[in-house]
Parts: sequence; C-alpha cells; structure tokens
Amino acid sequence: MNNYSLRVLLFLLIIFSSDILYSQIKKDSIDEYTFDIYDISRERLIPLAIYSPLQDIKIAGIVIMNHGYGRNEGGSYKTYSAITRKLASKGYFVISIQHELPDDDLLAMDGNLYETRMPNWQRGVENILFTINEIKKIRPDLNWENLNLIGHSNGGDMTMLFATRYPEYTKRAISLDHRRMPIPLQKKPRLYSLRGCDYEADKGVLPSVSDRERYSIRVIQLDDIKHGGMDDKGSVYQLDKINNFILDFLED
Repeated sequence: MNNYSLRVLLFLLIIFSSDILYSQIKKDSIDEYTFDIYDISRERLIPLAIYSPLQDIKIAGIVIMNHGYGRNEGGSYKTYSAITRKLASKGYFVISIQHELPDDDLLAMDGNLYETRMPNWQRGVENILFTINEIKKIRPDLNWENLNLIGHSNGGDMTMLFATRYPEYTKRAISLDHRRMPIPLQKKPRLYSLRGCDYEADKGVLPSVSDRERYSIRVIQLDDIKHGGMDDKGSVYQLDKINNFILDFLED
C-alpha cells in the first residue's frame, strides 16, 4: 500500500472512531452529507453522497444511484440531485456513488464497446458491492430487503451488469437510457428502463416484447426527454416525469 493509501486509511479510521462521519446540511426536509469509504483490497477510495429522510419519516427502502460518464472530472455523483432529493423526501435512503477518480483510465470510445467498456462496468459493480457491505455495517437498521439500483447511461450499464451477476442483492434495477449492457432475462430483480428519444440502444440490449412480458420487464419510451436530460440538466417538467416513473417502479 502506498503512502497516499495509508494516509487515507488513517484518516477514515480517525473519522469513524470519533463518530464524526460527515459535515451535514438539511435541505428540503432531507439530510444530505458526503463521506468516503476505502476498499483496502483494491486500494480504492469511493466517495459517497447520502440523501436521507429526516428522522421523523419512516425509511421505505434504499436506493443506490450510479452516475453517467463524467470524463473523470469528479463530482458526477452529485449531478442527480433532483432525483436523489426527491426519493429521499419520499422516504428512501439514497446512496450516490462516485465511480470515477481522476487517475482512472478514460472510458473506451472505440472498438466493441461491450468488450472495451466491460472493465469500467466491472469496477462499478465492485464499487456497488463494497458500498452495500460497508453501509450495512454502519446502518444495519435500514430496510436492506428493499434495496434498489438506479443508473444513468454508463451507470445504467453498471446497474444491469450488477443485476445480472448479483440478482439476490437487489429488489429492483432501473436504468435511465443505458445503451450497451443487455438487460438480463430474469424475473429477479425486477427490471425497468426509461428510454430517451435521441439515441437507440445497441442491438440485443433491450428485450423483445415477448421477453418483456415473460419476465415482467418494463421498458418505457420517453418521446420528450433526451439522453442528456436525465440528470440535473433536464427541465423541471422532464425531471418530474422521470421521478414519477421511478416512484411508480419502486412501488411496483
């Protein structure tokens, strides 16, 4: 382990031992805070943003949010606040993961993207799995039986790969216009996808109509929302529409 990793680990140990996990703010009847966890086995820092209901609101379940590709510039895990804050206000404990670090390899843009991007998705799956296991230690009181994944674009590819490999961990997996990783043909977890109007998914990513019926997979086309309008860049109308669909999925 290098000196930087040792410093990070020591810092985290100090934070956890002193019970000072984060700087906290209250906004729109929810709590927001950020902190980092550290995967020793991979020597990897994983920044998290947490959005949770206030204590007088019963927690309905857990949502893990996975951002789209941000070119390793940082802060992507905070760019879905219209969704994460809305879910928290409705009783969900939301964990948004920063999947990209400045020194990571950039996302592949050529070749067979299913193959060339797989290492990126695999790293995301490892981040999700590690985050679940670590937050369980901190908050065993949460409703882990109702654990749900949401991912936009590249984060949606990660979400569908996680659902394929670890179906027992999640109750639902929701993609926002992912385009490369095939939606697995399985009934558990429940699978959903909202599709933007400006790009098509690669061949084989979306199940056929008959397979959607057979496995109870819901795929909804949004004719007035583009791929890039599914994070905080979307209009109030667009994000309200996305939130309504997500809440409908979570209550399905």
